[in-house]
Amino acid sequence: MKKILVTVVLGVAALAAAQNAAQPPASTAPAAQPAQAAPAAASAQAPVIKDPAEYNAYVSAIGQKDPAAQISGLEAFRTQYPNSIMKTAVLQTLMQDYQQTNNQPKTVDTATQLVAADPTNERAIFLLAYIDRLKAQGNDPNAKQDLADAKKYGQMGLDGLSKFTKPDGTSDADFQKMKDQMTGVFNAAIGLQALTDKDYDAARKTLRAAVDSSPDFQKDFSIVYPLALAYAGPTPADPKVAPDPTDAIWFTARASVLAPTPQYQQQFEKYARSLYVKYHGGDDGWADVLTAAKASPGPVPTMKPAPTPAEQAHTMAAATDPTKMDFGQWEFILSNGSQADQDMVWNAIKGKAVQLNGTVIKATATEFDIAGSLDDIEAKKADITLTFEEKVPLKMIPKEGASLDFQGEPASYTPNPFMMTMEKGKLLKAAAPATPAKKPTAHKPASQ
Repeated sequence: MKKILVTVVLGVAALAAAQNAAQPPASTAPAAQPAQAAPAAASAQAPVIKDPAEYNAYVSAIGQKDPAAQISGLEAFRTQYPNSIMKTAVLQTLMQDYQQTNNQPKTVDTATQLVAADPTNERAIFLLAYIDRLKAQGNDPNAKQDLADAKKYGQMGLDGLSKFTKPDGTSDADFQKMKDQMTGVFNAAIGLQALTDKDYDAARKTLRAAVDSSPDFQKDFSIVYPLALAYAGPTPADPKVAPDPTDAIWFTARASVLAPTPQYQQQFEKYARSLYVKYHGGDDGWADVLTAAKASPGPVPTMKPAPTPAEQAHTMAAATDPTKMDFGQWEFILSNGSQADQDMVWNAIKGKAVQLNGTVIKATATEFDIAGSLDDIEAKKADITLTFEEKVPLKMIPKEGASLDFQGEPASYTPNPFMMTMEKGKLLKAAAPATPAKKPTAHKPASQ
């Protein structure tokens, strides 16, 4: 897939709203006295600036209303007081200011410093996991490292999320929304790396958790499409843990709806349709699935799988008189049908003289190996052994690969690999069927 242009939206509403900068106390203390500044998030013990000069410098910088002026003041404060007790609070405020001014490089740099100073800072970890993943998906020159970093921060974020406390002034509903967004971002970062590593089971679990975490992520192409690829990837050897094929169909269809360009929409829709036909055995009902995918993100609709080969054989046997079937139909039923369906067909044709056309695979004076169905002709594989009561004259023995019109009487067969033995062979001058019969396609169940 070509480069996906993804807009890096740093202003995630619920999270940004909770990023309250560290503010000076409401009542300003005299310069000669130490003062306490309120941290961004609720804490049992707020940091205390004991040096009056440091306190005044901090109050002057943090009191700036314009983000650019606040950045200038706080950067100067950091230079003057690199080991200040307010270091993490300053970094958090700077991260927010750089975010608000759309300075992504400085946002990432400041967030990285903040995580180094405070490895439990979920907000900084959130931004790094989010930005690094999108940079990797946007074909950044350092995409491999971006993805590794995204996974690292994603795991850090998930590990620390249970200890993340509600910021002051945040409602329970907003806090839950914030945590849902964080959960989605962290899982998406981990899942994309798993998909890149072809760890499809891990990719399915984490990317699905990301999509299910928030309505926003159900509409996010950068997450939905990797999830579709994860579901469409190789299934585990153990069928008990194999994913439902309808998940791959549904999320690929959803990706086609969410794709950023008409070209991508067409490609993904075509791919989703091919997955559906493979699973269902035809495209009937596909239009309904696509309509549903366009209407809403879920739930995944019920899709009827293709009939099993045995079911197809039974339908075929019930619909057509065996004496009017072509050789490909005989082969399909005798290979895949129930014993009752096999017996019904076999009893109708056994010992009856039939005229067929096929391709010679091998020939001797007393026995020809012939490919009778179109599939086996293409594969150069014999499915008929024709025997003669009298030796065939040398000049009449056909070459390998020659088309042959012949007559024989079905005498026995083995279903797998299929081989029918015909006796009382005769060579015909005129063709029997003009074209060899194509063996019907067996649609295997999705779990096979």
